[in-house]
Amino acid sequence: MTVLGVLHPGSMGAAVAAQARRSGAEVLWCTDGRSAESKRRAERYGLSGVAELSELADRADVILSLCPPAAAEDVARAVAACSYSGTYVDANAVSPTTMARINSTMEPFGATVVDGSVIGSPPSESKSPRLYLAGPGEALSRVAELFAGSAVQVRSLNGGVGQASALKLSYSSYQKASRVLAAVAYALAQDHGVEGELLDIAQGRSSSYLSETEYIPKVAARSWRWGPEMREAADALRDVGLPADLVEASAVVMSRWDGFTDSALGTDEAIERLRESSGREPT
Repeated sequence: MTVLGVLHPGSMGAAVAAQARRSGAEVLWCTDGRSAESKRRAERYGLSGVAELSELADRADVILSLCPPAAAEDVARAVAACSYSGTYVDANAVSPTTMARINSTMEPFGATVVDGSVIGSPPSESKSPRLYLAGPGEALSRVAELFAGSAVQVRSLNGGVGQASALKLSYSSYQKASRVLAAVAYALAQDHGVEGELLDIAQGRSSSYLSETEYIPKVAARSWRWGPEMREAADALRDVGLPADLVEASAVVMSRWDGFTDSALGTDEAIERLRESSGREPT
C-alpha cells in the first residue's frame, strides 16, 4: 500500500487526499498546529493523523503539499528539514521561479520533486478537477497511480518542473483577476444606481462574471488565498517580461477584504468593505 502524506487538509487538500484513499492509498496528515476545522475535515475523509511532521516524512512514500501559496516555501523547508527522500509534490499556486526554489530546497536530501497544479473545484461525486504534473517520468507515474479511477483527472506535462505552475498561473491570472474586476465594476455601478442596467447588459452576454453578483462575496472570502496567488502570478509575468500591473492590482483589491477568511458575507457587505477601506463613508 502506498502511503501519501498531505500538507495540509484544507478544503482542497482533504478532498484530493480522500480520492487517493478511495483508490487504495493510506493517507497521513500532521496534526501539529492545525485547527479544529482541519481535524474535522480529516476525520470526515478518513485521513490518519500523526503528531509530528518527522513521523509523516518517515512513513510517506509521497508527500502532497496543498496549502496557501504564501506558505509553500516554508512547508517545503520544514519537510526538507526532516531529510525527506521520497516524492514531493508541490501542487500550490506558485510561480515557476518559486517552484524552482522549492526544487532546490528538496533535492539535496534526495527527494524527487514533482511540480503540480490543481485546476477546478475540490473533487466530489459531481466534480472532477484536473491535477497537472510535471517532472521526472517515473515520479509522475507514481503520483498518477494514487488517483487511478478517482475523481481527480491526472494530466502529465512535458518540459520538467515549472510547467504545471506556469499553466496554473496562466489560467488563474485571468480567472481570478476577472472576478475581482467584476466586483469593482459592480460596486461602481451600484454607487451610481445603475447596477440593474449593468446586470441586464451582462446577462445578455453568453458568459460574464458581471452577471454573477452572487460570486462577489465568495471572492471576498477567498481573497486571503487568492491575493498571494495573484502576487505569484505577477512575479511569473515579470519573469518573462510581461506587464503584471492588472494582476498585481487584483491582489491589492483583495487586500481590502482582509479579515473575511472563508466567512459568509452578503454581496452588499463585500462591496461596502471595498468602499470603507478606501476611506469613503459607506453609502
